[in-house]
Amino acid sequence: MAPEFSLVIPMFNEADGIGALYGRIAPVMDGLGPWEAVCVNDGSRDATLRMLEELRSRDPRIAIVNLSRNFGKEIATTAGLDHARGAAVIVIDADLQDPPEVIPDLVAQWRAGFDMVYAQRRRRDGESWLKRRTAEWFYRLMEHVGRVQLPRDTGDFRLMSRRVVEALRQMREHHRFMKGLFAWVGFPTAAVLYDRAPRHAGRSSWSYWTLWNLAIEGITGFTVMPLKVATYLGLIVALLAVAYAAFVVVKTLILGNPVAGYPSLLTIVLFLGGVQLMTLGVIGEYLGRIFNETKQRPLYFVERYTPSEARVEEVVRLDRVS
Repeated sequence: MAPEFSLVIPMFNEADGIGALYGRIAPVMDGLGPWEAVCVNDGSRDATLRMLEELRSRDPRIAIVNLSRNFGKEIATTAGLDHARGAAVIVIDADLQDPPEVIPDLVAQWRAGFDMVYAQRRRRDGESWLKRRTAEWFYRLMEHVGRVQLPRDTGDFRLMSRRVVEALRQMREHHRFMKGLFAWVGFPTAAVLYDRAPRHAGRSSWSYWTLWNLAIEGITGFTVMPLKVATYLGLIVALLAVAYAAFVVVKTLILGNPVAGYPSLLTIVLFLGGVQLMTLGVIGEYLGRIFNETKQRPLYFVERYTPSEARVEEVVRLDRVS
């Protein structure tokens, strides 16, 4: 029998915080109804898998999806959604920055008739000024150029009804930006405000470089704005070149034809070359994504799947793909 609630928890090197995570999740979920926790081990290099197996031996409501390698959080979240069978599915990180105590508020909105209930941050404790500002700039940019409206200060922490999950499972693109996909599917949506806490244990694997790449995925996945910017930039440069050519002609007619300065010529050549390379780079980003999608590779491989007691009671090993 399927549980009423499924928690989807992607994990990468989270061994130090698993005990505390379970200690806070279990009391909350026990008061809501039958539940399972689908823990996705995304190629962790520490003792995350061993800790999950020990936890599963004590509480059979824990399901373990052990991926064959590290595929990234977006893919790990997708694997969790693929294996979750609850009527409502809750995505939450393992670092306890998103407090499980907010889940009853999400459930209340779901029971009121909303299909998507996202947790919106009032505060972001434990994050640097630069990280908060860059996140704010990204959301503002997506508001103006994206084809979907991303709610500000909102991460992956949310509750989704079964029909939302089934809609998400139909989208199998490799370059995944889950926040955009959550917004793209639509359905009646509500927000619950909360204060985000500092990370409970360990260090975040999200560097500024990985966050930058995730932002690129979001921008290129939900808007062609960079291509339009490249087009307009090329048009502006062409107009400037025409204006400069007219200036040179007039200057030559009036003042004669002195020898042109080498620095100005070099500057113009480097400027035009830089614009061309930037434009080619933007085109290359989109072309690379087309190339990756046309190969139609599976999103992930499951090395081992241990279902929760809510589904079956034996360990199933799968040599299959999503």
